[in-house]
Parts: sequence; structure tokens; C-alpha cells
Amino acid sequence: MRHIRTKVGVAGAALLTVAPLALTAPSATAASPAAGARQTTAAPTVEEQRLSQGVPQEILRRSGFAGVAGTFAGGLARTDSYGAAKRYVTEAGRGLWRRAVDRVQGRGPQGGDLSRDDDRPLYWARLGMTKALREWKPDFRLRANQRDALMGALERGSRGQDSIDLPGGGHGRNRVLRVVVTGFDPFQLDADARRSNPSGAAALALDGTTVRTSSGRLARVETAVFPVRWADFAAGTVERTLLPYFRRGPKQVDLFTTISQGRPGRFDLERTNGAWRGGYPDNARESRTETVPVPKGVPTVRPQPQWTTTTLPYAQLTSASTGPFPVKDNTAVTEIPAGGSTPVERPDGPTPGSTARAGGGGDYLSNEIGYRATLLRDALRLKVPGGHLHTPVLQFGAGNTDPATGTVTDPDFVRNRTAITGQVRSLLTAALSVASGIMEK
Repeated sequence: MRHIRTKVGVAGAALLTVAPLALTAPSATAASPAAGARQTTAAPTVEEQRLSQGVPQEILRRSGFAGVAGTFAGGLARTDSYGAAKRYVTEAGRGLWRRAVDRVQGRGPQGGDLSRDDDRPLYWARLGMTKALREWKPDFRLRANQRDALMGALERGSRGQDSIDLPGGGHGRNRVLRVVVTGFDPFQLDADARRSNPSGAAALALDGTTVRTSSGRLARVETAVFPVRWADFAAGTVERTLLPYFRRGPKQVDLFTTISQGRPGRFDLERTNGAWRGGYPDNARESRTETVPVPKGVPTVRPQPQWTTTTLPYAQLTSASTGPFPVKDNTAVTEIPAGGSTPVERPDGPTPGSTARAGGGGDYLSNEIGYRATLLRDALRLKVPGGHLHTPVLQFGAGNTDPATGTVTDPDFVRNRTAITGQVRSLLTAALSVASGIMEK
């Protein structure tokens, strides 16, 4: 997910600070209703408003997900307490994630003629559920912060963020390696509501799967997807999801990669991530232009570094044969040099003391998720391969590029997405082969 303009981090003399984790979702401040009173509803979000368009409805109908929101709303209406609602919403969110993963991985009914590898049914079905939760009027007293907590549970569950299940225990070469991969929702939907995000499709295809390295060692892959929203990142959704698996313990990761959609025709391994938000509007049509904000209570590096660096084996991955698309080691960044005031593009990474204006992955949320993940890695002194991977742009076939007249899918679109997902899997296998070889020395 590239809004472009991106390495070699300089965090050498930074002081490491680890504070207690205290991440919570933002809470509304509206007054609570009296006991027994029906609740007022909130207006649909910008993302939820797009649901009424023809394209989202067609995607839901052709995938078998059209009834998800109605079923969820019906079950929610039958709950008689906040505790019951929380249990129901949590399980419903996780159920949607499992259903989407199962569909992509070939389990259960296809539900329609939309290809199984499609990530879009999950996105639009989730929005139907959040809209239903926002409009729900329970007969019991529900405080504003409780509704927010329910929304958070639904978001986390339906994104796979709270169901990462890495194997624990084991020793030596017989231990299964632990891997976390993340993707993103579709984005830029005002320009074309048909858009899919190959990083999200890859996350669904890889979740819970086992990869075998070139030496025969096994690795378990667990995945999650993230929203294309500045506010969620500022509230700590990335750190909340990754922290349990970055901390020392029996389920600590051996490798991680955040993934997003980048530029046409190529994969990019982003060498450097920058601490800057460039302001491009997100899926909620909100804009942020500022230094990447680190949530309170998150283990971090102080002072906050302007740059972080990948530890993925980029030299081996760019030279390996992993699929039809070239894989590039992207070292470019945009910086304000020390003592300067004007942004300068640097093809070979940042210079000492410079201020970030774009990492290798640009200045949008794809750069930011790479920055947040690698900053958390550095704060915890996690010595494993990790960084950000940009996929090629997922393109429709010739003659199907006009969103006003085009179809929601075509053979080239499916082939391109399948090829990207397959190469993500191959790149992950190659990275794990390098990592396992180092561990065994």
C-alpha cells in the first residue's frame, strides 16, 4: 500500500525504554442512557456508507457472504446483557475470520462464482457487521465505552489479530519455526470500489499453514490483516497485535514480515522505514501529516528514531528465483538533511542526523506498519529477520480497467492475484531457509 516517495536506520545511540503495556481502544464520551432505555444509533462511517454501492453488494452476493450482516444483527438482538453481547460479538468476529480463511484455502462451500482466493468478501462483510453493531439498540443499558469495546472485539476478531496461534516448546532442529505475516484491507475505494489488496489475500491464504524450508525444517505461519486508517494505527493496533509474539517466551517469533501493495510489476523489500506520515487520505477519508505517533505504554526506543532498518535477508531474496515478478532491494528514502529544511531524495538511504519524510515504502500506512513493527523489534532487542514487503499492484485485465463499466473480476485479475500470493509464499519459504540455516550454525 504505497503512497510513494523511502533506509538504513541510524538508531545507534538511542536509549531503550520499555514501559508497561496499556493499550486500549479510544472511547467515546457520550452520556450513558438510563437503565432499560433504548440506545441512540450512530451514523455509518465513511467505509460503511460505501456498502450500499453495487460493487460491494455484488462481491458479497457472489461469495456467499451477503447474509453475514443480517445474521449477526439477529444474534446481537437476542443478547440480554453486555457480557452476553461481548461473548457473542467476539465469537462472531472470529467466526468471520475463520470463514474467510476457510474459503480462500478451499474448505467449505465456495458460496458463489467469485474465485476462492478473493480477500474482498471479508472486508465488505466486516463492514456490514460493524454497521449493524453501530445501529444496534439494546434493551439493556449499554455505555458508550462498552459499545466501543464491542467494536474493538469485532475488529480484532474479524482480522485474525486475536487468534494468532503459534506453537510453543520444542528444541533444536525439531522445533517448528514461528512466523507472523500481516496484510491490509483494500484501499482507494472511492476511485474504484472493485479493488482487492493482494497482501490481504496472501494473509488469508497463509494463515495457519505450514511451510517447509530447503533443509526440511517446518515453520508455522499465522497472519492478521489491518485497516487502512490512520487513527487505528495511532491507537496501537499494530503493537497490540504483535507484542505477545515479539516478547521473549515460548511463542516468540523466528521471523515476521508486514506486507502491503506497492508498485506495478515488482516486489520491493523496503530497506528503511521512516517516522513520517505524509497525509494521504485513508479509507475513512482522514489525513494525517506528522511524525508517526508511538502509543503510550508500548515498549519503544527513546529518543524516537527517524529510521528503522529491515533485518529480512534482502540479498538472498532479491537473487532467489521465487516467481514471475522481479524482487528489488529498495534503498531509496526522502529526508531532510541535518541542518537543512528542504526534502531531498536519497537513492542509497538516509544520511546521519536526517529527518524522515519517506521511507522506502513511502509515507503512507505501509511504511508506517513497517516502521512500527521494526521499532517494536528493536525496543525488545528481538534478533530475528523482520521487515516490510511490497507486492506488485493487482491489476484488472485489458478492457476491464474502467471502474464505471468494468466487472468486479476477470481471468487476468484472478491470475495476477494468485501469482502474487504464490510468490509471497515462495519468498517467505526462502527467507525461512536463510534464517533456519543461520540458527543451525
